[in-house]
Amino acid sequence: MRSMQELSKVPAGMSLLADDITEFHAARLLLLLGICGVKGRIEGLTKLAKLDFFVRYPDFFNKAAAAANESIRSASKIIESSMVRHHYGPWDKRYYEILAYLRSRGLIQITKENNTYIFQLTELGKENAKSLKKEVAYKTLCDQMKCVKDVFGKKGGSALKNMIYEVFQKEVTIRTLGEVIE
Repeated sequence: MRSMQELSKVPAGMSLLADDITEFHAARLLLLLGICGVKGRIEGLTKLAKLDFFVRYPDFFNKAAAAANESIRSASKIIESSMVRHHYGPWDKRYYEILAYLRSRGLIQITKENNTYIFQLTELGKENAKSLKKEVAYKTLCDQMKCVKDVFGKKGGSALKNMIYEVFQKEVTIRTLGEVIE
């Protein structure tokens, strides 16, 4: 992954995907905390990752919402960026890097209560998330996050993980660790 500050070093003929840019993922996680969190706070890395999964994979969200007898449909039709099969279901190997990036810039605070990590927007993080919400480029993403929060926002990380393993046997559960989820 590259920071936008490093893009001038990329040769003009080399293709560059938004998925390769640190700030793209940072913006999504800021919005996730701001929209899917309670007062900018999400308790547990598993919950953060599973909510992020449903934001990034709208077809999976639709299927899971139907399995939960919810009638809300995804606001999006495209996969935002890929995730892999991990010990706890869908996962992005970049989470630690992006969360450290957000923390180092004073946008989030990470604390630990018992065995649970708490991710919370700082005042600066709230301002940035609020600004991002106003951007036309993030409208579909924000709409998708609102749908995800409405359906799964009150569930805990373990409940979301278990539901994903139950509903997505073929797509997630039987994949080998590290395999990309499609």
